[in-house]
Amino acid sequence: MDGLTLKKLLKKADEGGYAIPSFNYSDIWDFMAIVEAAEEEGAPIMIASNPLVVKAIGADCCGAFGEAAMARAKIPLVHHLDHSFSVEMCGDCIKNHYPSVMIDASKYDLETNIKYVNEVMALAKPYHVHVEAEVGKIKGKGIEGDFKGGDFLVQVEDAVELVKQTNVDSLAVGIGSAHGFYQGKPQLNFERLEQVNKAIDTPLVLHGGTGIPREDVQKAIKLGINKMNVGTIIHCTYMNSVRAELNRVGDNAYTLDVMSVVKENIKKVVKEWIRTCMADGKA
Repeated sequence: MDGLTLKKLLKKADEGGYAIPSFNYSDIWDFMAIVEAAEEEGAPIMIASNPLVVKAIGADCCGAFGEAAMARAKIPLVHHLDHSFSVEMCGDCIKNHYPSVMIDASKYDLETNIKYVNEVMALAKPYHVHVEAEVGKIKGKGIEGDFKGGDFLVQVEDAVELVKQTNVDSLAVGIGSAHGFYQGKPQLNFERLEQVNKAIDTPLVLHGGTGIPREDVQKAIKLGINKMNVGTIIHCTYMNSVRAELNRVGDNAYTLDVMSVVKENIKKVVKEWIRTCMADGKA
């Protein structure tokens, strides 16, 4: 699996009217649950580690079980580095067999954003690794950063210029989504999404999927979103399920017994999101 394969998957999703769901994992247990759910749904997916996971486990270990999982998966599976602010971390993950990385320099001015993206593109090219960038800002507070300002929308001219100067493989766009749980109904700017999609031919990504209503996700897909990121609901389901199962069984529980139940709970959430993205049966 490499970035060229991912480019084909995103093109196929665009032509087929669905999106490739990308799920964030914390460790091997939710990683396996996500992959198993995708296999059972017959769906192509991406599975992503954020920078805290990479720092905690190591790019070498994450890369190793990512590579092993991609080799044995029964569906198209792409291991991805999500929301890295560091060119160096992108380079580490590229060297450790990640076929896809994201460099998020959206907090900087456009010129600096372009500079960082080009640095990662140069590192990725010899390995045929797919590179995702971001224009505009994803609201909210979380692992990926903290943005509360009002000027979060992607500017069409900025998206055009970044793509022109970097030839980046995919682009996350700020249209009103947020990391974490939403306070009230998310207000997505579909008009801006449509404008960006018409202006550039690059696959578009929507972050902050948790909490966006199904109808809005599917509308965004119809207007150009080819990849949908889902993270918060995965790790919250994971930890809440662990607590509930430990409380149920009491002291001295065996790891595999507890995690078999936890995995099934995670798989239910993953399957629901695969169907929301209309990716079921598309492997």
